[in-house]
Amino acid sequence: MMLFKAKKVFLAAAVTSLALAATPAKAEFINILTGGTSGIYYPIGVALSKVYADNIKGARTQVQATKASVENLNLLQQGRGELGISLGDSVKLAWEGDQEAGFAKPLNKLRGIAAIYPNYVQIVASNSSGIKSLADLKGKGLSVGAPKSGTELNARAILGAAGMSYKDLGKTEYLPYAESVELIKNRQLDATLQSAGLGVASLKDLSTSLPVTMVAVPPEVVKKLGAPYVPGVIPAGTYQGQDKDVPTAAIVNFLITHSDVSDETAYQMTKLLWENLAALRSAHKAAEAIKFENALQGMPVPLHPGAERYYKEKGLIK
Repeated sequence: MMLFKAKKVFLAAAVTSLALAATPAKAEFINILTGGTSGIYYPIGVALSKVYADNIKGARTQVQATKASVENLNLLQQGRGELGISLGDSVKLAWEGDQEAGFAKPLNKLRGIAAIYPNYVQIVASNSSGIKSLADLKGKGLSVGAPKSGTELNARAILGAAGMSYKDLGKTEYLPYAESVELIKNRQLDATLQSAGLGVASLKDLSTSLPVTMVAVPPEVVKKLGAPYVPGVIPAGTYQGQDKDVPTAAIVNFLITHSDVSDETAYQMTKLLWENLAALRSAHKAAEAIKFENALQGMPVPLHPGAERYYKEKGLIK
């Protein structure tokens, strides 16, 4: 009888062991928060998603189109994404808890992965609008991006540094990039301000559809803005009909995660980013500006320990 019981116990243990062995390891879920599908965040996010899915064992990846910077940071704080792309000024304001910018309280879970490429403030007006300068925007219709997006925060800052506000505009539209372009094509809007990498699809589409003017953000306005804004240039030929360089303001984008993401996952996300730059550059020309030596430049939040481990291994952090 005792022998029979012992056999039953052994058999039960064996079955349990087999069941556990057959149970797959918990999948690593990586949701990448981007922006509108007509912007640059989205194709960069798609490229990263494929890199992670192919190289992190058991990873399940997803790319989420969002209203970009501000929404991404709030979602990260809530644990509703593992990696997000955001403009540097939005990250700084999120860490500080700037209510005006869309952050009800300091987002203390945010952690840095890397500085990537700079965004350029690109103000484009139809030739028929007669807009040639920032001052000419007075009384005109301008789309400033989705409400409280990183682009919209940039628009407020640029206009403010130029001594203007939305009240000076004839009409203010809060629209994503593609919708803004459609309104200009249909002569329902005069201009759009888009904060993106060079060669953004929406503005390429607009410049091939009708004659446009690139409106400069003069160096004195950029100087008044101060950090994290720096002077930038939209090179001649970036868009159809653009025959000369246009000065503007630039601001760095960051890859941000949160403190609840495991050290190993953050390490892998960081490592694979830098080992697969070719994939990102194939996804969009803007990624050509991503440089390893600039990975920590101006980081507005603490590094994730997993990312810090990688940079120490590579000698970027001594």
